Amino acid sequence: MSGLILALDVIDKKRALKIVEETKASLDYVKVGYPLILSTGINIMEKISELMPVIADLKVADIPDINELICRETFRNGAKGIICHGFTGRDSLKACIDVSREFDGDIYVVADMSHPGASAFFPDISVKICDIAMELGAEGIVSPANRPERLRKIKKRIKKLKLLSPGIGVQGGSIRDAIFAGADYLIIGRSIYMDKNPKTAAERIKKAIEEADDEEFPDR
Repeated sequence: MSGLILALDVIDKKRALKIVEETKASLDYVKVGYPLILSTGINIMEKISELMPVIADLKVADIPDINELICRETFRNGAKGIICHGFTGRDSLKACIDVSREFDGDIYVVADMSHPGASAFFPDISVKICDIAMELGAEGIVSPANRPERLRKIKKRIKKLKLLSPGIGVQGGSIRDAIFAGADYLIIGRSIYMDKNPKTAAERIKKAIEEADDEEFPDR
């Protein structure tokens, strides 16, 4: 069964908590990033984690010592998982994963991105990133749903690792195509939090995910 992750890219604390409260019945995780953390403070993760598990989308990408410090503070402040980059190399990613084990947390590694400029770099390094993530024991891979052909290749490569997919809705990806390609969780933001009724929007998307899950896909 595929799950739903809310990308909560808002900058107001009260609004953020209200949206999570309204939509949590349809969600598996809430993903927060720099916009919300920088505007409200790092303790917003603890507040949200009282309602839903939090994935911190920090796209950690530094030398091993700095990665270790970032991940430790992030887990200490309520995150269940952290999204990191893998292009910085094995040692940098290992530092993140080593810290995650101290906190029984999860590391998700970016292997591709949903914006147009990513196509200049990521197709050439995605496989290497996936292989390093598998070798080191990451929890999952992040790859966009608006490139389903690449998503499908990555899913076959990573086998049992979880596949998290942004790029649905505003960026052109479809729920059905992403699930067909093997996505375990869909990351959706603006289609929910910019809707006049986030609760209804989340329910509608969750229902669409469930309907797609019920379809018979070959080689899935």
